Amino acid sequence: MMKTRTCGELRERDAGTPVSLAGWVNRRRDQGGLIFIDLRDRWGITQVVVDLELAPEAHAIADSARNEYVLRVSGKVRIRPEGTANPELPTGDIDIVADEILILNRSKTPPFYINKDDGNVDEALRMRHRYLDLRREPMQQKMILRHKTVKLIRDFLDAEDFIEVETPILFKTTPEGARDFLVPSRLQPGMFYALPQSPQQLKQLLMVGGIERYFQIARCFRDEDLRGDRQPEFTQLDLEMSFVEREDVMQLMERLASEIVKTVTPEKRLIAEPFQRILYQDALEQYGTDRPDIRFDLRAIDIGHIAGRCAFPVFVENVKAGKPVKCMRVPGKAAALSGTQLRKEARDLENMARRAGAKGLAYITVPTEPEGELRGPIGKFFNVDLKLELLDAVGAEGGDLLLFMSDEPQIVYAVTDALRNHFKAELQLDDDLLAFCWVIDFPEFIWDDEHERWDPSQHMFTMPLAEDLHLLDCDPGQARGSQYDLICNGYEVGGGSIRIHDREIQEKIFPLIGQTMEHAMAEFGHMLEAFEYGAPPHGGMAWGIDRLVMLLAGAPNIREVIAFPKTQGGADIMAHAPSDADGAQLKELHIQLDLPEESED
Repeated sequence: MMKTRTCGELRERDAGTPVSLAGWVNRRRDQGGLIFIDLRDRWGITQVVVDLELAPEAHAIADSARNEYVLRVSGKVRIRPEGTANPELPTGDIDIVADEILILNRSKTPPFYINKDDGNVDEALRMRHRYLDLRREPMQQKMILRHKTVKLIRDFLDAEDFIEVETPILFKTTPEGARDFLVPSRLQPGMFYALPQSPQQLKQLLMVGGIERYFQIARCFRDEDLRGDRQPEFTQLDLEMSFVEREDVMQLMERLASEIVKTVTPEKRLIAEPFQRILYQDALEQYGTDRPDIRFDLRAIDIGHIAGRCAFPVFVENVKAGKPVKCMRVPGKAAALSGTQLRKEARDLENMARRAGAKGLAYITVPTEPEGELRGPIGKFFNVDLKLELLDAVGAEGGDLLLFMSDEPQIVYAVTDALRNHFKAELQLDDDLLAFCWVIDFPEFIWDDEHERWDPSQHMFTMPLAEDLHLLDCDPGQARGSQYDLICNGYEVGGGSIRIHDREIQEKIFPLIGQTMEHAMAEFGHMLEAFEYGAPPHGGMAWGIDRLVMLLAGAPNIREVIAFPKTQGGADIMAHAPSDADGAQLKELHIQLDLPEESED
């Protein structure tokens, strides 16, 4: 080995020990006869002292070294002279007196500082030189955090008698929501594999195969529009269990989540244990989303029973039409703003509501004095009794801002979500507080107006709740699925369900989602056939590893916790991928390109 010790482990107890270190020049200081080099590797930084009188050859080499040069240093550990210790470094009580230095490689001047945590470096520049970005201490810590998280998952599941089984990357293209990445087959011209969006079918087949408890750290691929918490290729913990009910899977996954937080990131805090459980419909009604961030308590409260008796025509008409009227209380917001500021805030919030599809957004301010009047455009439409009833219903206090929404339910949900996200940014929430919760009892299907069919809310293999199975024959829109999503701080960390294991039930799903049995047999015949050979009841879950580590690291997006991510345009700007394919390759695959014409604009 070129190094006998790391740059992060030496202490006073090692004084007098001859060592060899290897790493990068983090910083160099020339004081004439003495040159100081901070040598860095993955484990830390150690100061190296090169004395012209003691080691003239090493001094000459150190004189030519620059930041990011790769060096091998041999010498002895010594306790630093009194008054020169560096309490900022774990190795700050010692240094290495060098007697030999070897330059293993030189470096050009990097396009950004490696030895400074500069958050202002352009992300595109970092991704173009990702191999340099990965040397930076924050990125190294994120990669270590990711490793520790995955290792704990493997150890935890191994202790629970799961076995890790790899499933194919080249599989069959099937409709699973997002677009598939297709891989042409050279040996079977005109035929294509698909990269797996998830190992959903394969893990169910493993249960049919008697594996009973399976997991893998799986690579998955989806050709979909990207955002901060999505990438075209991503990593998930994929897991499946036989002979379980929904509660069994959820309890095991909750124990795993708690163990990850407490062991890997003990500085983080769980908001509550056991995790809160929220019905899907309640999540929409109160938070406007099925991924609620429960670190803060701004909720939409149904006040239709009050609004229908007020004198505001919009509310009265909407209540008669069966549309909801919701109120969101923003504590102390009105008291914190001047009159001018409040009117501007109200205009901004109304514009936000309009962008979410609403026709407007009404508001009332609650007076700080006991005898004061409710103020705002619609305050005059509530008589004294209704005002008192309203304030009691929403728990209002003096200085609060009350926001009112009334429209079709989906628009009210969108406005609620937009308002919560707006105020969330103002609250500067604690990223060290992890608010896990479960969302359960999703609808089995969601109606697709455009195609006039039901679409699975999760996927077509989700088992309806036992008490709702009969609804498949008469009222499928009311059937609830056995789906469960694990949410943390407003992000879906994972999701799962109990699966269909009975061919008769599975065959009822296909016509509801617009598939003929002929098409279903062509796409999923292998699954239907497997269900006829003693398929056990089973269920499972998939976790987004990238998203989980992003939350544990307090990172702003998943690109920060992936070694070599793609841009939001799906490009690898370091390796210049995707790229043109060689004409000979395309010919061999019998592929002819039909590209859209380039715009002249």
